[in-house]
Amino acid sequence: MQGRLLGTRIGFVGLGAMGGPLAGRLLYRNQVFGTNRTRSKASALIDQGLIWRDTPREVAEAADVVFSMVADDAALAAVASGPDGILAGLQPGALYVEMSTVSPGASRELSRRVRSAGATMVDAPVSGGVPAAEAGTLAIMVGGTEAGYRAAEALLLRLGSTVTHVGGNGQGLLLDLAINVSTAAQLVAFHEGVMLAAHGGIDPTVTARAMTEFANRPAMAASGPSPAIDVPGRAGCDAARMRKGIRLALETARASGLQLPVAAALDRALGNAHHDITGRYQWVTRA
Repeated sequence: MQGRLLGTRIGFVGLGAMGGPLAGRLLYRNQVFGTNRTRSKASALIDQGLIWRDTPREVAEAADVVFSMVADDAALAAVASGPDGILAGLQPGALYVEMSTVSPGASRELSRRVRSAGATMVDAPVSGGVPAAEAGTLAIMVGGTEAGYRAAEALLLRLGSTVTHVGGNGQGLLLDLAINVSTAAQLVAFHEGVMLAAHGGIDPTVTARAMTEFANRPAMAASGPSPAIDVPGRAGCDAARMRKGIRLALETARASGLQLPVAAALDRALGNAHHDITGRYQWVTRA
């Protein structure tokens, strides 16, 4: 299976906050067919050249490579299965790149069904939010065969600055969940430290600088860019999305007989957030 180059016919199912920008980045010198539960969300992409199709099946029938990016396991089942689903239209020899953050088990089961249809599937979840999707700077973890990874790599490099083959089907998702636990722990701890200092009258920006430049320099350097402390301004992280990843990690761990006490604590903590991680700052400082 060769790498997919410019000119490949691409399908994209799920054109929401993350899927929309990714589909937009694939429009350059490619035909892109797409569909979404709400057509109005695809209006800008249609104006840019995306070819609308009414069902996931019609998208898959038109494409050499099909991408999907949806909210959860239930949404993935809805777009993949049934008479109008991706599997019904997937062509033998096609490549299916599934980018949603869903359970590894659901992804592995779907990959088995894709193989039975004579096609190849890789899971390719992402680390990074909407700005990274728009800029093409996502980190992408790929699970699947080496051949599947090589076939998807060229297109994925148009969506992310790093694309890493982790292992077999479902393992890209497993690594994504592991990263999410680590990132959430660092972000929540960072903001709780800032809140503690703020209660004592210390300017949050002073605390943030001390944490990132002095006290935790090795840890923060190892974990990437410093957490945002724009409080109570622009959201730095969608707490609901982060909590979804934590809960998927907990479900996956339970199925393996593994306990994740820090992840369980994060699940409870993120339940107190509002719409973003800075909401925890507002929640505590009002207490």
